[in-house]
Amino acid sequence: MSSFGSSSRTHSPARSGTNGLAVAGLVCGILGLFFLQIVLGPLAIIFGIVAYRQTRGSGMSKAAIGLGVADLIVFALLMTLVASTGGFTWYVGG
Repeated sequence: MSSFGSSSRTHSPARSGTNGLAVAGLVCGILGLFFLQIVLGPLAIIFGIVAYRQTRGSGMSKAAIGLGVADLIVFALLMTLVASTGGFTWYVGG
């Protein structure tokens, strides 16, 4: 006889169809458009490529790769702009 609350079946957690690395790559890619392009861009590309291989080409992994590349393009454009204007200087009081 089985008591209330106990079951002989084992319950496994529900599995979603979303790859965690694809989500991580997408988040890195989106954040990289605004902050730390040189760090988050390559991370988005790496996470996207690994997720692409695991899922055999999901749309989210493709978007992560594309955003990572866009991050690096934005970084290159910003560095070109800074170099063409003579760089930047910090002025701290005084």
